[in-house]
Amino acid sequence: MKTKTKTTLLRALSNFVLLIYCIANLHLIGCRATSSLIVPDQQLADRVPELPGQNFNVKFAHYAGYVTVNEESGSALFYWFFEAEEDPHSKPLVLWLNGGPGCSSIAYGLAEEIGPFHVEKDGKTLYLNPYSWNKVANVLFVDSPVGVGFSYSNTSSDLLNNGDKRTAAANLEFLLRWFERFPQYKGRDFYITGESYAGHYVPQLSQAIVRHNRKNEELINLKGFMVGNALTDDLHDHLGLFQFLWTTGMISDQTFKLLNRACDFESFIKPSELCDKVLDNAYEEVGDIDMYSIFTPTCTAKFTSKQNNSWRRKKVGRLYRAYDPCTEAHSVVYFNLPEVQHALHVQTNNSSLKWDTCSDTVSENWKDSPLSVLDVYRELLKSGELRIWIFSGDTDAVIPVTSTRYSVDALKLPTVSPWRAWYDEGQVGGWTQEYQGLTLVTVRGAGHEVPLHKPKQALTLIQSFLSGKSMPELKLVSYV
Repeated sequence: MKTKTKTTLLRALSNFVLLIYCIANLHLIGCRATSSLIVPDQQLADRVPELPGQNFNVKFAHYAGYVTVNEESGSALFYWFFEAEEDPHSKPLVLWLNGGPGCSSIAYGLAEEIGPFHVEKDGKTLYLNPYSWNKVANVLFVDSPVGVGFSYSNTSSDLLNNGDKRTAAANLEFLLRWFERFPQYKGRDFYITGESYAGHYVPQLSQAIVRHNRKNEELINLKGFMVGNALTDDLHDHLGLFQFLWTTGMISDQTFKLLNRACDFESFIKPSELCDKVLDNAYEEVGDIDMYSIFTPTCTAKFTSKQNNSWRRKKVGRLYRAYDPCTEAHSVVYFNLPEVQHALHVQTNNSSLKWDTCSDTVSENWKDSPLSVLDVYRELLKSGELRIWIFSGDTDAVIPVTSTRYSVDALKLPTVSPWRAWYDEGQVGGWTQEYQGLTLVTVRGAGHEVPLHKPKQALTLIQSFLSGKSMPELKLVSYV
């Protein structure tokens, strides 16, 4: 069947599904036709026609707004959704989550990494990301939980009571309601991706979806998930971190030994006072480098938060378009512009909302964080229902590749395809090993935010993941 014919049939089927949805839910009045597509009114209201500082045209639609996840407390999660550049009707839906806990997916995943719009140095204008993941998928970003980014709750105590369990439940509720607003994506192949503390969010949400699907007729067509430089198991993450710091020559022998004694079996995000003290000593030895990307320069401009002095927070830049380690500061300026918040339908109560990349209130009051999510992996691997990939930038000193390898090894999975290099345009892009039910991929020269430092290779990564194909091998070119 010709591609054009397939596209026409898919669009017609999508329109038919939407029409049935509107009729079945008595929403004919609440639906409108646009470009031969019938959609609910709220979807149209969330459409973002243009952004301040956007001096270029795009051929894809994007939407931003809120989905209420709890009417009683008045809590709502902010989302920003981008249709695929071409033929969105035939492409999968990918959700991206950032972690922290307490950090914004808009700040990092969207504005620095895989989103189509990135912020210029002036903090007022945008440029197109040539390696945006909406080249291969429809991409959805969510600020989660409440209190993060533009997400909010009318009940102030909600911000003091977030945790892993509440976040997974709220994210599931968000998805179920988002699909009601965007019914054309119901039944679409769906994948979840993320990085860092989303190493908890992503498998936990995947588990919640799998369990929901077993009990309900209203299914989410989850096909798999992928996480990068992910917090997975505190014991192995600490063990790998301390070895990485020592083997790269950043800490002394004495501090290496103290770290292993003081922080063994400690929580990664809430260590004991003794462990925290030794960690502080370790980072005094390390000096003023970017722990999220140890071989790139730090931002020397004045910054309004603690982020310049805290290894647990983000402060990395991009290597393409001339590396700029201050990119996070540019986003802070841009997303605090009243005209930007208005364009994104941010609820500001007639005044500008103070936006920050991460919320100290959320992170410092985090309630539950299991020491390991390996049990979640074991449950999902046993079901055999999902495609599961883990990737790791190998210049990250927060959750380094050594930590990830220890966690994967702890699953004791049979090897399907042994360790090998994968290639990008004739150069080694990293290394990979395929296990029964799980694929591990490292990205050479990338930091904690892989798509930021190696955007082209990250696009290859998501393409391979979505297609279910192995990472590229070396292609020999004949010059006959």
